[in-house]
Amino acid sequence: MLLFSPLTLGSLELPNRVVMAPLTRVRSGSAGVPGDIVVEHYRQRASLGLIVSEGTYPSHAGQGFPGQPGLVEDDQLAGWKRVTDAVHDEGGRIVAQVMHAGRVTHPDTNGGYEVVAPSAIAIDGSTRTNTGKQPYPVPHALAEEELPGIISEFVTASRKAIDVAGFDGVELHGANGYLLHEFLSPDSNQRDDAFGGSPEKRARFVIDVVTAVVAEVGAGKVGLRISPEHNIQDALETEAADVHATYTTLVTALAPLNLAYLSVLHAEPSGTLVQDLRASFGGPFLINSGFGVITNREEAIAILEDGLGDAVVVGRPAIANPDLARRWRENLPENEPNPATFYAPGAEGYTDYPFYDATVNAG
Repeated sequence: MLLFSPLTLGSLELPNRVVMAPLTRVRSGSAGVPGDIVVEHYRQRASLGLIVSEGTYPSHAGQGFPGQPGLVEDDQLAGWKRVTDAVHDEGGRIVAQVMHAGRVTHPDTNGGYEVVAPSAIAIDGSTRTNTGKQPYPVPHALAEEELPGIISEFVTASRKAIDVAGFDGVELHGANGYLLHEFLSPDSNQRDDAFGGSPEKRARFVIDVVTAVVAEVGAGKVGLRISPEHNIQDALETEAADVHATYTTLVTALAPLNLAYLSVLHAEPSGTLVQDLRASFGGPFLINSGFGVITNREEAIAILEDGLGDAVVVGRPAIANPDLARRWRENLPENEPNPATFYAPGAEGYTDYPFYDATVNAG
């Protein structure tokens, strides 16, 4: 069965094609340092084909949530090294998702740093901060001369993730309404310079970031995650022609780099948009069939058997089943995830989901 066959993604050799999605779990405390339970959580899931870490911030200004881990301070990197060592000791592979929150944060979350975005447009709504719920602030619109500094943050964090923290590569977070996605969306990017306006200009910053990271760490260690038409956190993309033009421009420009993979979060993997992007990219293509929609075993198998992608990215099944690859391979019963513990502190709903035990399950 294709889902359980090996796959090469750049410099990574996967034993199966079940990929753990980047999952925000806010278990790293106020200092953003992965501790014992974070080490154990990722260690337990090492049998998956690839683990993509939760979003990690490349600068303090880029922190989006209380309890989110970073790739900035030495103790954060040391904490992640314990994680990657544990995963590697179990024979697994893990990449760091590098995520700048952009305007999806608040000074009470990121330590008082200025909130930045492509344009000075606030998200409509509120965010949980260290001091309680707060309205999203109007962000500072990044000047063109400030953009190289942001690119440098991605480059430095990616280099440290691999060289210091021991990750096998990085996934750049261009999805779900965070900074890179904010540049792609015509609603959050209303610039009138070389980085806004047309689809080609809105794609430019993401192209520049990916290109710079590739130049630093090598294409075989870099993936990109995108979520066209996801329409989350006010990064709206509602005009089909514009979406197609924007993402085709992006993917076509990146294709010659020979990235390790492109990961696409979209509810319709078989649709024209997603499959056109796959053709334009021409490299390893990972499918995540929907945010908030649980991908089950049958769908995962069908996605690959139907030739829609090369691997399947899954979230909640990987939360509840540390041995998901085995359970899906052998068609075993699954644990049910408990959403009440997704963002709660502590081990409950994080490291206490059981591995399959034939004796217990038979009883």
